[in-house]
Amino acid sequence: MKRVLVLSLAVTLGSAAAKPIVVGSKLDPEAQLLGQMIVLTLRNAGLEVTDRTNLGDTGVNRKAILAGEIDVYPEYTGNAVYLFPQAKIGAKAAGDPRRIYDLARQLDAKNGITWLKPANVNNTWVIAVPRALAQTHRLNTVADLARYLKAGGRFKIAGSPEFFNRPDTMPAFEATYGFKLRPDQKLVLAGATPPQTQQAAANGTNGVNAAMAYGTDGTLAALNLVALKDPKGAQAVYQPAPIIRTAVLKAHPQITALLNKTFAGLTQATLQQLNAQVALEGRSARDVAERYLKGKGLIR
Repeated sequence: MKRVLVLSLAVTLGSAAAKPIVVGSKLDPEAQLLGQMIVLTLRNAGLEVTDRTNLGDTGVNRKAILAGEIDVYPEYTGNAVYLFPQAKIGAKAAGDPRRIYDLARQLDAKNGITWLKPANVNNTWVIAVPRALAQTHRLNTVADLARYLKAGGRFKIAGSPEFFNRPDTMPAFEATYGFKLRPDQKLVLAGATPPQTQQAAANGTNGVNAAMAYGTDGTLAALNLVALKDPKGAQAVYQPAPIIRTAVLKAHPQITALLNKTFAGLTQATLQQLNAQVALEGRSARDVAERYLKGKGLIR
């Protein structure tokens, strides 16, 4: 029996080693950037890679990796709150970078998914408003926004269905700060990325004066938007990390060191600059990722 199990494992690993490594990613500029960094890093190491970046939102990528349709994609530690609702991860754990990473890693191990080391950045969800609105009404935090809303202040925020529907995103802001948006205060844009929602807020499209955003967005300053602070910690810490099917990692163990090294050099300022090159300058995520990796000596 033991010999049969060993042979079965060998066949499984051999099959995984023979197939191209399929890389996925979400739709926003940073996700595409990180996805391309994974693609380029693996190809530079001589591994055969299929590029399926720009695949879809969190749910799409999650289903794909669990089904074995993709093998690796960049995920965020804070999404453990959403991905593992049965674990009931509290705000204290979600706001601690080390604890939320350890929980994500442990909870996903049983699914055959390995979380590699995250970058030391926090791309958490934020609410962004035009600087003029923030200055006029003294909006520095989400607590200030709650006060503004209760006083009847005009407000309409653009965001994706995921931002409005997931319990750990806008509903978490509402529950933590004690306000509730009406349907007419939301502009739900299917498949929207932060640059699109921020453009809507900057331009006042359809009465919008606020946007869903991420902490590392390079578009905020350029569009003269302000990210409201979250002093009560409604949002989890979102550090990006490559997650990979464990069977694929066992077949290619060198991937751990390769991707850990690529992600280790990323900083908040670096990602903001790289994101801006994609979102504002119109450069492709691949070109920006390749230039960055070559500049750091990570690929040839």
